Amino acid sequence: MKISSIMAPVKALVLLAAFTISSLSFAGVEVQTDENNVTLAGHDAVAYFTENAPVEGDANISAIHNGAIYRFSSVANRDTFNANPEKYAPQFGGYCAYGTSLGKKLAIDGKAFELIDGKLYVQKSKVVQEVWSENPVANLAAADRNWPKIKDVAADKL
Repeated sequence: MKISSIMAPVKALVLLAAFTISSLSFAGVEVQTDENNVTLAGHDAVAYFTENAPVEGDANISAIHNGAIYRFSSVANRDTFNANPEKYAPQFGGYCAYGTSLGKKLAIDGKAFELIDGKLYVQKSKVVQEVWSENPVANLAAADRNWPKIKDVAADKL
């Protein structure tokens, strides 16, 4: 019996194991998107910073970052985002910051947000934003503690 015929099944098992391990490392759910893979409920990530307002993005002006589709209100905003996406991408994968402080991943409406120390935090709704704002320092500290534990867990598993 030739060694090559013995090694073929071993190589196949090694490759299968490698693919399984690599797919598990990417199995996490890090960015909150809708059914079309759009994040921030379609709002322009850069406009939160430049206009201090939630501005609807245009489906024809978009970019992909971390597997999510970002929409923008202008080509200039898209280009600004593409030049430094980590600066403009929302914290906690675009999930509700208050929900993250509670160990949950909640979808957001894109209208409730806050900029803290140059970072974008979005909330489920304006009502949740009000609750968050009652103690933002403690809520942010709790969210920062929880995110590493929940970031790779599907929202429906929390």
